Amino acid sequence: MLLRTAFTLTIGALAQLALASPADDAVLQDRPIAYFTMGSPFRVLWEPDQTRSGFRAVRHPRGGLPWTAMPNGDRASVLNGTNQYLEVASHPRLSVPTTGALTIEAWIRPDTLQFPSQEGTGYVHWAGKGEPNMQEYVLRMYSLSNDESRPNRLSAYAFNLSGGFGSGSYFQDSVVQGEWIHVAAVINTKAISPTYPTGYVRIYKNGVLRDTTGLDQFGVVPGAGPAPLRIGTRDKRSYFKGAIGKFAIYDYEVPPSRLQAHVREVVQ
Repeated sequence: MLLRTAFTLTIGALAQLALASPADDAVLQDRPIAYFTMGSPFRVLWEPDQTRSGFRAVRHPRGGLPWTAMPNGDRASVLNGTNQYLEVASHPRLSVPTTGALTIEAWIRPDTLQFPSQEGTGYVHWAGKGEPNMQEYVLRMYSLSNDESRPNRLSAYAFNLSGGFGSGSYFQDSVVQGEWIHVAAVINTKAISPTYPTGYVRIYKNGVLRDTTGLDQFGVVPGAGPAPLRIGTRDKRSYFKGAIGKFAIYDYEVPPSRLQAHVREVVQ
């Protein structure tokens, strides 16, 4: 019976590979390293990589996640904000030094404005790759009330492996509970200029560039460490409460025109 159940779950996960929507096709057209729709059936134990590259986003704690509908009707996973997350094993392709650039994009829907399991001055990490002495990058959202007066700020940071201050970009708009937001973050060490002598970190909202900050802000030289990539948390010190869908990571800087195309396929 256990063998049959495991076989059924595996088939269920693989079946998702054949169920791409127009929104998924738009993402896959841009050749991500890994792409997790976050819409697999409740009982499936991991999110399969739609690129067929072999990555898995394993659900934790063991078991399925409920799903919700995105604006175009596609599914996304709902996280409880206390202990649920997905984990992708570390791989050189998921680190900046391999090609010198990464783009991470996803749709998020915060289901609270004041997170129940937060860290630091009052924020949660909704995705990231990093643990002590192996820090790489993180995507962060602040609670409405926090010690830095940054109400619901959304930000992206790159770090030295040793940690410390991260070079980051952000946008700080009024957030509506239950509203979908497309976030894309770029870390690029190859785009060198007098303004950005060692590269930069960028953040987009709904396909529109909102901020660019030089990696030299805090002397960050991105490295590659063994920490896994996690979705819903970074190192299990805080957890995002809400829905996450269509999580993709690329080994180059995706141009804004393509990010905007991805947004249009979800919000017509």
